[in-house]
Amino acid sequence: MAGLALEGPNPDLDVLDGINGLAKDAPHWVNRAMEYIGEYGIIAGLAVLCLIAWWGARRKPDAPAAVAGLVWAPLAAGIALLANIPIRNFVERPRPFKDHAGLEVLIPGKSDFSFVSDHATLTMAVGVGLFVAHRKYGLAGIALALAEGFCRVYMGVHYPTDVVGGFALGTAVALLLAPLAQAMLVPLMTAVGRSPVRWLVVAPGAAAEGEVGAEDGRFVATGSAVPQGRDERRDRDLAA
Repeated sequence: MAGLALEGPNPDLDVLDGINGLAKDAPHWVNRAMEYIGEYGIIAGLAVLCLIAWWGARRKPDAPAAVAGLVWAPLAAGIALLANIPIRNFVERPRPFKDHAGLEVLIPGKSDFSFVSDHATLTMAVGVGLFVAHRKYGLAGIALALAEGFCRVYMGVHYPTDVVGGFALGTAVALLLAPLAQAMLVPLMTAVGRSPVRWLVVAPGAAAEGEVGAEDGRFVATGSAVPQGRDERRDRDLAA
């Protein structure tokens, strides 16, 4: 396909010109900052947000399920990016600066197709995946994804509809596949929680629901039979 051409007035171009026009009037240091933020910074921010959410999820009573929900966020982003490959090759929409002169392009040299935006797809998939697992962190993630979309248009490397398409793709993958992902990830995280690397799922000193936890150096039952401590055995022997 030649790529989403429209007859008559083109709101896509109007929004592109309006947002990218801000870059033409901005100081050089602002554009450099937007270049870094739009290309790497927001993605790094989402990674930090996921780590913060994971750190807290390990202390919840249902830690395996909570961690499984957070693991799904980056996995959803990866699946959405893979799904975008055939979409891009089918639509074959050129980057806006190739068809429209006069744009302020902050990152020249991009030669791949424009629809849909990988950055918008990735960030929204992570944001929505986080929202499914944790509302507060999810809202922060979605806000970062929206900022990413603005940056991509500001930088002159995507049309607004490229960004909207990426948001839709990332959201669809994160929501529609979430039940299947949880069905597979929860047992996996539960198994990891019982392994030598259980700290990845359950924080040291915390016990996941239905598992065995440590308290004051002794084993404590949280839903299953557990070994007794030496003090408990000694008290029973003395009583006998």
